[in-house]
Parts: sequence; structure tokens; C-alpha cells
Amino acid sequence: MRPNTKRVCALLPVLVFSMCAVAQKPSDTTAPIHLTLEQVWDKAAQNNKKVQMAHLRVQTSEESLKNAKAERLPEIDVNGAYARVTNMPMYEDGFFHTPTLYPVLHNYYKVGGDAYFNVYNGNKTNLEIQKGQTEHAITKEQENLTLSEVKFSAAVCYLDLVRSCRFKELIAKDIEDQQKQLAHIQELQKNGVVLKSDVLRAQLRLSRQQMGMVQIDNDIAIARQRLAILIGDDENERIDADSMLTDGNAIPGSYEEYLNVAATHAFQLKISEGESVLKKLTLKRVKANVSPKVGLFAEYNFAYPQIQCYPYANAAYGLGMYGVKASFPISAFYHNKHKEKAAVLELKREEVAHEETSDVIRQQVKESYLRYQEALTRIDVAETNINQAVENARIVNNTYFNQLSLVTDLLDADTQLLQTRFDLVSAKIAARVQYYQLQKVIGNL
Repeated sequence: MRPNTKRVCALLPVLVFSMCAVAQKPSDTTAPIHLTLEQVWDKAAQNNKKVQMAHLRVQTSEESLKNAKAERLPEIDVNGAYARVTNMPMYEDGFFHTPTLYPVLHNYYKVGGDAYFNVYNGNKTNLEIQKGQTEHAITKEQENLTLSEVKFSAAVCYLDLVRSCRFKELIAKDIEDQQKQLAHIQELQKNGVVLKSDVLRAQLRLSRQQMGMVQIDNDIAIARQRLAILIGDDENERIDADSMLTDGNAIPGSYEEYLNVAATHAFQLKISEGESVLKKLTLKRVKANVSPKVGLFAEYNFAYPQIQCYPYANAAYGLGMYGVKASFPISAFYHNKHKEKAAVLELKREEVAHEETSDVIRQQVKESYLRYQEALTRIDVAETNINQAVENARIVNNTYFNQLSLVTDLLDADTQLLQTRFDLVSAKIAARVQYYQLQKVIGNL
């Protein structure tokens, strides 16, 4: 190797360590807050903005329902008027002659009130109340769906944080082992047993691990901020996750059992059922347009002066009436024809949409269940691979320090061992994510 090449190789580890030192941020002195996943879900249910908006929609629908029920109460109005009355012209000789003006009382006052109580209007009031109840139920299910989606997002973010913390632990342990191994190789190099290139290769691998630690620290910071924003906490808080969450992933249950639960608990299915009910109520309301309208009414007025009946009088008077009002919309027979057909078609479309939603739910349950089983299989494979990688690393370590293998074999064995440990952590995280995805689909999250 040429002298310049040797100098560059010697400086390369120093440059990489310098990059790591520059990239690292000052340590955060904020005390960490340990949160379990259940605590994260509780905070998300209280503070997440999407959940808050969904809750406000529920409150709005509740007020709309109360307003629909209030339509059963009688309508009561009060009114009043003040007017200036002009003189009365009398055209005694015809319109083409000057009229004779007869003076009248110029100030006119009127105060009164009226009331109307609906007795029957084609059952529209009850249908409107049923519509409000159905819409309120739909918004409740939409709130549950929103909360489920937020909890799933929080779980994914939380598990990302767990994975990054696990990776950091593994890399830190690997760096510690590599430092001991590098010291051993350097000692062998001083004794002339191994080449300088072996030391450089070991240093390069250690440098890459140091850089990987910086990336892991950034991943943890990003996951903490995302999780804090998601649950409505201060984004500068240091949230510590439960590292034991991914243990014990195997959860019993067959595909048919999950499918049966989804048929009665899936939020999308309940929302679709509610939409179908709304279309049925709309059809009934349209049919109710061809119905008589019957109600009780009453009104009473005080006025001054008395100019409604002849002879007029310079005095206040009162006049009231009450009785029954009835009407029948004859024109609705031909105006309502196409409205009813359109309502029938909308109902059929919604029924097809409900069937499609049911198909989508079944497909999602099947996919989530199989992916979950696949993730559990990956855990078994990853555990087997770790055992094999540990044995391989032990054999290569013995052969290298007995001068029977190359340093590349030693470093590759260490890399494979670390990667299999990464794979096991990732497999456990993926299994837990798939389990929560399955619970979200069936409406249990």
C-alpha cells in the first residue's frame, strides 16, 4: 500500500468519529416520563384533536335531535303593530272628479297572539325524530371509529419508539463488544500476529456503529415528538416506552371468531347500517308528502280603534277565534312521483354500498389475520436465526484469533448476529402492530 493511501485509511476513523460528535445534539436534561400504552391511549382519548372534533360532532347531533323533538310542541307567536291611517277619499262623482275626504282616526294600534298545535302531518314529525336519533347514533359510531384510528396510530408510534429504543440498546451493546474486540485485535497487531488492515477494518465497523447510534437517537426524538403531539402533550417531553410490550405476542383466536366479532362490532359496518336506515326514513318522509295536515289553532287580538266592522268606533276592541285547520296537498300527487322514485333508488344504492362495506370488512379481517399469523411465524424464524448466528459468531471468533479465518469473516459474523437481533425486534413489533390492526378492523380497539 502506498504511503498516502495508508495515511488516508488511518485518518478515516478519526473523521467518522468527528462527524458523529458534530451530529449529536446536547443531551436533554428533561426528566423522562414513563407511559404504558394504555396511558397513551387514555391521553389520546382526552387530548387528541381529531377525537375532540368527533366529540363536538356528537354534541351537535344531540342538539339537532333535541330540536326535532321540540317540533312536537305548539307554535306560539305574538305580534304587534302601529300605523298611521290616511283620510278616506270617497269618489262620489266618479274617479275623474275630486273626491270628498272624510277624516278618520289616524293612529292605529294592534296587539295579539296566535298558536298552532300539529295533530297530524303524515307522521313527518316522528320521522324527523327517528332521523335525528339515527344521525346521532351514526356520529357516535364515527366518534368510536375516529378514536379507534387514533389509538392505532398512537400504538404504531409507540411501538416505533419501542423498536428504536431496543435498537439503541443492541447497538450500544454491540459497540461495547466491538471496542473490546478492537482492543484485542490492536494487541495482536502490536505483536505482529495480524495486519494493520485488520485493525482498520475493525475501526471502520465501529465507526459505522457510532454513526448508526446517532441515527437511532434521531429516530427516538422524532418518535417521541410524534407521540407527544398525537396525545396532546408537550412535544419537548421525553416519553419512555414500555420495552416489554412486545413479549408474548401469540394471542389465541380463529379467523371465524374474529369474523363473527366484526359482524357485530365493526364501526364501519354500523355506520353503513345507519346510512341505510336514514335512506329508509327519507323514503317514508317523501311518501308522507301526500298526506293531509290537521292541527288546532287559536288567536286573539286587541286593536284600537275599531275599524274592522262597520260602524267604526273610537274605542279599543278584542277579537279571537279558535278551531281546527285542515289541508290536503292535491298537487303532491304529481309533484311527489319522481321524488319517491329517486328516494327508492337512493335506498337501493345504499343497500348495495352496505353489502360492499361488509365485503371490505371481511377482506380486511382475512388480510389482518393472515398477516398477524405471518408475523408470528417471522418471530419463530428470527429466534432460530439468532441461535444460528450466535453459534456462527462463536466459531468464527475462535478461528480468527487462532489465525484460521480472515477478519472479514469475523466482522461479517458480528454483523449477521446484530442483524438477526434487529430482525427479532422488528418481527415482534410487526406482530404487535398487526394484532392492533386486526383489533381495529373488528371494532375492538
